[in-house]
Amino acid sequence: MAKFHITVTESFQDNFGKLSPKEQALVERKVELLSENPSHPSLRCKRVKGKSGYFECSVNMDIRMIWQYEAGRIIVILNVGHHDVLKKY
Repeated sequence: MAKFHITVTESFQDNFGKLSPKEQALVERKVELLSENPSHPSLRCKRVKGKSGYFECSVNMDIRMIWQYEAGRIIVILNVGHHDVLKKY
């Protein structure tokens, strides 16, 4: 199966920069896994409640990524951060 193309928003870039180097490395591995298989069990992906078209996945027990699909095989990662990042969506 072909990989998904990953793009990120400025919000993602800003919040990624606030994470520790260890957390950034975890995010990078999960982004790669997301591009290969958004349904991979270790991502624990699910829809964001009350928001059509938005998804969340786990980087670890505290850090989440918020993303959505775009036309074709494109995933736009909107944000990343500690669990409270979900409150913005």
